Amino acid sequence: MGLLEIRDLRKDYTSPEGELQRVLEVPSFTLEAGEQVAVAGSSGSGKTTFLNILAGILPADGGSVRFGEVEVTSLSEAERDRYRARELGYVFQSFHLLGGYSALENVVLGSSFGPGGDVAQARELLTRLGLAERLNHRPHQLSIGQQQRVALARALVGAPRLVLADEPTGNLDPRHALEALELLRELCREQGAALLLVSHDPAVLDSFERREDFAALNRAGATAEQEAGS
Repeated sequence: MGLLEIRDLRKDYTSPEGELQRVLEVPSFTLEAGEQVAVAGSSGSGKTTFLNILAGILPADGGSVRFGEVEVTSLSEAERDRYRARELGYVFQSFHLLGGYSALENVVLGSSFGPGGDVAQARELLTRLGLAERLNHRPHQLSIGQQQRVALARALVGAPRLVLADEPTGNLDPRHALEALELLRELCREQGAALLLVSHDPAVLDSFERREDFAALNRAGATAEQEAGS
């Protein structure tokens, strides 16, 4: 059994005209413990919805998402929140850092919902990522690349078993993008975490041994992706 197993996963939305639209239909997908996989997907293809369901942020409308021994699709919203805090790290394209808090506080707050993170571990990760002199800086005092490193530390604090990354280099220039990607992959390897990354950047995708095409995974095809809360 893989770390993550998906069967017949479905997600529907209602259009402004009241029509039911299927945006996600993934018959099968498996990720092994410690494996690193890149998924190629264009904007609007449903890939963010896919990751958000795996993370328990969105509920599925059908099918199965099994993480280890946990059937994620059968969990309540509160149980999905606990599952996400305990098992997952998530790197968002737009970082989602809290503007009123320092780099260290952003990482510590991210770890406070799970069992393993603490101030010492947060400080160690940020130092490892070259931010030892920026621990008390707030996001607006950091460069885009530094903000991305804070986001990486927040995702990895607490040693999650799976890290999800949604276009994690999309806001970076090519040089910093590849640096951030290598840091993310190296830290996942060191912690034994599996990595599932989605991107449309050929340079990012080509660096992975296993690469999947989301258009082939998702039978619903390319649609106008709609995100809850957007």
